[in-house]
Amino acid sequence: MTLTRWLQLNCAAALTAVTLLGLGATAQAQTTPAANGKTEMLWLGQAGFRIKSPGGKIIVIDPWLKGGPKTPANIKADFSALGKIDLLLVTHGHVDHLGDAPELAKLNNTVLYGPADMVTPLITLGLIPANLGHRFNKTGNVKPLPGIKVTAVAAEHSSLIVHTNPATGKLESHPAGEAVGYIIEMENGFKIWHMGDTGLFGDMKFISERYKPDLVLMPIGGNFTMDPEDAAFAARTWIQPKMVMPMHYNSNPLTKGTLAEFQEAMKGSPIKVVPMTEGQTVEF
Repeated sequence: MTLTRWLQLNCAAALTAVTLLGLGATAQAQTTPAANGKTEMLWLGQAGFRIKSPGGKIIVIDPWLKGGPKTPANIKADFSALGKIDLLLVTHGHVDHLGDAPELAKLNNTVLYGPADMVTPLITLGLIPANLGHRFNKTGNVKPLPGIKVTAVAAEHSSLIVHTNPATGKLESHPAGEAVGYIIEMENGFKIWHMGDTGLFGDMKFISERYKPDLVLMPIGGNFTMDPEDAAFAARTWIQPKMVMPMHYNSNPLTKGTLAEFQEAMKGSPIKVVPMTEGQTVEF
């Protein structure tokens, strides 16, 4: 083999290797935003949140908007301010959680995911069409979007749908199964435990050990749910997450628990308390 031919072959091989390395770097760059991006959370008031995933997907949970006293004004006036909703979650049938979810499902042509025996009456009562309801139950999981997984977990609470009968104009109460919470896992593995409405129960420890949430959205208002003292006990003793965000307070005179009381009860704990005000956006 001549020297010229040897140089030609080795230069070609080197060029191929550089090209392949370049393609690999490009592929890595294309996946980095979802893998290393941030999770953005907007508090809609009460237990409602708009979550933007690292991959840019919009998740809305428990959207009590028109009736919510703390709903951000721009969203209350125009639901399109939420953006195109990719995933809609409801923890149970009470009005301050189910809220405007049926309307949002139809407006966005987005499936409403929720406890099986809540979704069924939504369909049979004509509040959502059958194709926009997905039924699942505790420890059941769904993968509604690429890279996103949602697992239903226990909550110690009740569930009821109050519906105006269009034929009579009268209010009717319809059983809506059992309330749940959700473990929401993002594309980059970041896990949020939205506890829904719940009182204390010992399996909070099991849920934390099994699913290892990074951030827990925890009700603190009392009366219907844990109060600040009980919530702090659960966080410090059973759950022990990296971060906890109090919710389900400040919107109902019957839920008197306050952020200050929860922060006081959490003093000395290594758990980071992430306080929010309604309409505020925080990134993780």
